[in-house]
Amino acid sequence: MTFLSLLRQEVSGLWGGGKGIALVAVAVGWGLLNGTRMIYPVIIPHLEDAYGLSLAVSGLLVTVLWFFAAIGQLPGGMLADRYSEGKLMAVGTAVVALALGVIVSSSSALALFLATALWGLGHSLYPIARITFLSNLYPGRLGSALGVTMATGDIGQTVLPPIATLLAAAIAWQAGLGFVAPLLLLAGLAVLATSVTTATRSSRPERDTAEAAGRSDADATAEGDSSSQSLSDLLDVVAELRRPAMGLMTGILFLYMFIWQSFTAFYPTYLTRTKEISPTTASVLFGFFFAVGVLVKPAAGAAYDRIGMRIALISILTPAVAGFLLLPFVDSVWLLVGITALISTMLGTGAVTQSYLADSFSKEMQGSGLGVVRTVSASLAAAGPVIFGVIGDYGYFDQGYIALAVIMAVVIALTFWMPSETDAAAAPR
Repeated sequence: MTFLSLLRQEVSGLWGGGKGIALVAVAVGWGLLNGTRMIYPVIIPHLEDAYGLSLAVSGLLVTVLWFFAAIGQLPGGMLADRYSEGKLMAVGTAVVALALGVIVSSSSALALFLATALWGLGHSLYPIARITFLSNLYPGRLGSALGVTMATGDIGQTVLPPIATLLAAAIAWQAGLGFVAPLLLLAGLAVLATSVTTATRSSRPERDTAEAAGRSDADATAEGDSSSQSLSDLLDVVAELRRPAMGLMTGILFLYMFIWQSFTAFYPTYLTRTKEISPTTASVLFGFFFAVGVLVKPAAGAAYDRIGMRIALISILTPAVAGFLLLPFVDSVWLLVGITALISTMLGTGAVTQSYLADSFSKEMQGSGLGVVRTVSASLAAAGPVIFGVIGDYGYFDQGYIALAVIMAVVIALTFWMPSETDAAAAPR
């Protein structure tokens, strides 16, 4: 079968049956949320001037965003197991839009940090609901569907930071961040409308029954049962994570998130301060990092579906190690384009690791399971930006990137140690 035939087969499988519109709406919302989050790194110099922040404190601001986006994913996953994913995703986009409004309208550093925390909490409602929604919409094709939404996330991260840089330079940094808020509100409405029209919820009567019970006169009894079930689900998830394959995959996801958050938090700043590149060029290179992900993530998701986790993961991580090692020694803009492309191959990691984890959990605990894994791994990894900010304050950016290469090599080693039953379908439950 030729590449074009495979591509047509994948597109037909994703679009057919009226599911494509819902996929597009979810993907656009995800793209806006991720693109907005990547605006912070390109406006850090403006925040430093406006609030007198150091690189370490700027890194702490990014850490706050990532940390609260992480800790909210466990309750978000539990909610996704019981209620409408479409409503959760719509609420998430609305909360982020509200937080952006507070940030751009306030001159207080305290308000900046508090609104950033609210931003992270709003963001946390979207990821797990997106995955469980797609898991039910596309049984047997989750890797491809998840890869598509991740690719649109990279489109947002490619397009929005350069736009934000231009608006911040021409008008004010508030314009560079605030222009996304109305787009998020529209995206949330689109997700809500399209999710209602899909038939995924009809296959999940237990969730509808739970919602109906919540609206009945026996509220107290229903809430008690729900709390007991939540605790039981959490204990079941912990038991699942004791399996070697699941534990190793969680560790891989944590290390990947640590590297990714550390790199993205300060790459534009590194390019302008260490490589002496203009802010506009730096933002374009930063956007290019995510642009390559538009191609890498769907390919990684399809590779997971067809050839399994191990080969797919090693193939997309190895070029990133080379990119991190070469980055400190390259100053030419055109060579930096190539280095950035090498590093960006790591963006396919999420499509593989999260598809594996989603397939490894049973349907009943899928949202809770992903919530626990992502909360633990992402909250710990959120320390990366502040650590990297301290490294930058002391003038050791180059050494920091070499350290990231070493950590990435450790991730590859852990992948080799995964048990032989690496395919999620073969994982015992």
